[in-house]
Amino acid sequence: MTTEICAGIHYVGVNDRTTTRFEALWSLPAGVSYNAYLVVGERVALIDTVAEAFGSRLEANIREVLGDRKVDYLVVDHMEPDHSSSIAALRRLYPDLQIVGNAKTLQMIRGFYKLEGGMIEVAEGGTLDLGGKTLVFQMIPMVHWPETMVAWCPEQRTLFSGDAFGTFGALDGGIVDAQIEPDRYWDEMRRYYACIVGKYGVPVQKALQKVRALPVETICSTHGPVWQREIGRVLDLYDRLSRYEGEPGVVVAYGSMYGNTEQMAERIARELAESGVRPVRVYNLSYADPSVVLRDVFRFDTLIVGSPTYNGGLFPPVAELLDRIAARGVCKRKFACFGSFNWCSAAARLLGDFAQKMKWTLLCDPVEMCQGFGPEWFAACRKLADSVAADR
Repeated sequence: MTTEICAGIHYVGVNDRTTTRFEALWSLPAGVSYNAYLVVGERVALIDTVAEAFGSRLEANIREVLGDRKVDYLVVDHMEPDHSSSIAALRRLYPDLQIVGNAKTLQMIRGFYKLEGGMIEVAEGGTLDLGGKTLVFQMIPMVHWPETMVAWCPEQRTLFSGDAFGTFGALDGGIVDAQIEPDRYWDEMRRYYACIVGKYGVPVQKALQKVRALPVETICSTHGPVWQREIGRVLDLYDRLSRYEGEPGVVVAYGSMYGNTEQMAERIARELAESGVRPVRVYNLSYADPSVVLRDVFRFDTLIVGSPTYNGGLFPPVAELLDRIAARGVCKRKFACFGSFNWCSAAARLLGDFAQKMKWTLLCDPVEMCQGFGPEWFAACRKLADSVAADR
């Protein structure tokens, strides 16, 4: 079943409720959608495709809208294979199909799918006349690949935005935000941004400038809902995330081998709550979903990390979190840390070094415990929590 979003623009995407890891990394507890769209004028353009495993469903959705009418153009806004791996099959289905993309896109099509000919290269401000409908192209490189672009349909005030403004989570019946419960998608948008786009704050800011200059009434992303009623909130959320602007809140993330560092984390979290700090999110990094932890690191303005010393360094799950944060260039965070050791101190010092490297605000000296946790450490945990609370 397809959906006409507005006059002459149809949703022909699919839901994937079977893949468990996006990019073979990030969990998909609620699935994911691969969104594609038909723009129908005197000629027909398909905007992006779907993952190859779902190509037959895409074909069926196209035929439901067009019948035996052909697709004249395929516009490729983004070349990541979850959107492009059906291109070769579509060219076989529609041999005269003209593929529209920028220079980097067309090079990738040749590299990925060994296709030649029947390609139209577009650049910034380029247009495609469909007869009654027009597509205007703007480049948004590094959101989040170098070839990414958007297609703007001025007649319908509709923006085809590629991965920008996308979310994890399959679509439960509705396609447009007015047909769904949008509240369930905001955390999935944060999680998607943190994991997939998070490194590219500056390019996202440049893209937002272009989007805000347009009278947009509909945003058609390649993942998640089609946005109409909630466009203001979507743009605001991407703006804050791409400026690394955290809202008030504390993430306590820790690793613990035998439970002593864990008890410190629990004590600190309790002291924070007693001091009126809200919200507080606590994660055991040996078990927590990394994408959820990253989501909240992007969302909230304060991070507290705890680690035992392990082989003279940080506990591996803690080190992995810090590596992911550094790879995304997260800035403007307030930080506190705690550590433990048996015979050789290292973790607390290394956590403090990380914060200095990231140019974060250190709220207090590290708390470092030797061997087992007990009442003698209560005051130190309270002091750390008080330093965080005092900054609220």
